[in-house]
Amino acid sequence: MINICEVGPRDGLQNEKKLISLETKVEMINRLVEAGAKKIEAVSFVNPKVVPQMANAEELMKLVPKTEGVSYAGLVLNYSGLQRALGTEVDALHIVTSTSDEFNLKNAKKTVNQSVSELITVIEEGKQSNRSINGILGTAFGCPFAGEVPLERVLHVAEQFVQAGATEITLADTTGMANPKQIKQTVERFKKYFSDDITLGLHLHNTRGLGVANAFAGYEAGIRNFDSSIAGLGGCPFAPEAVGNVCTEDLVNMFEKIGVDTSLNITILIETSRWLEEQIGRKLDGMVMKLKNL
Repeated sequence: MINICEVGPRDGLQNEKKLISLETKVEMINRLVEAGAKKIEAVSFVNPKVVPQMANAEELMKLVPKTEGVSYAGLVLNYSGLQRALGTEVDALHIVTSTSDEFNLKNAKKTVNQSVSELITVIEEGKQSNRSINGILGTAFGCPFAGEVPLERVLHVAEQFVQAGATEITLADTTGMANPKQIKQTVERFKKYFSDDITLGLHLHNTRGLGVANAFAGYEAGIRNFDSSIAGLGGCPFAPEAVGNVCTEDLVNMFEKIGVDTSLNITILIETSRWLEEQIGRKLDGMVMKLKNL
């Protein structure tokens, strides 16, 4: 069995030009819960002036369905974001930094070392609040501005997060630069470095059409935790030509075809994707949602 964190309400919507109403976000999350989603990245505690689509995080957390077995995560980029998150009932904190200085300066206006220094405090205080802590390392497989990011640097950032109290690390292919061979080699290196001290996950984008293939390579290398986005929604406001995350229903279809349980209802996922097309007003990137029969 694999575990999927549905990131559509956060990473999926953040790059959309059409502002999505609070009511639509709540309906989207309700539909995802109905489809069997157990972990949902629902909000981002960023400045809404910078990412307008992520406004009303506190209000949204009050309205999400409180369903047994369902947990909600919020994205935190800095200490002020942590303070906002701790004022809500969010269950998990997704603490994020890029591993490329060039990208991080555009995204957070800080070097990686500056971000990590602040985020160590964020992780320590977040852990004291009894939230689970997932350290997400952006551009782990390459940077659109700097090119290759040395794996040693990614490992170093991960180690600092783990020492501060993160129990999960997610490697993010922020702009879809990874390939299956690279995924396999990187995962193997991480597992050798950290042994069983952490839970390792993958956050994949489909910019170059390799999202599902990269997920399969990660699975073959031992990964059981994946981020994905309904209908293939997604993109980064600070990355050129970044398209959607690996699509949830496409990922579920792939795993089901090879006999791996996801505990998600693909029929409801497809219905939700088609509903989202109507709400957003454009064709979305998912593949199986376009089929009449699976």
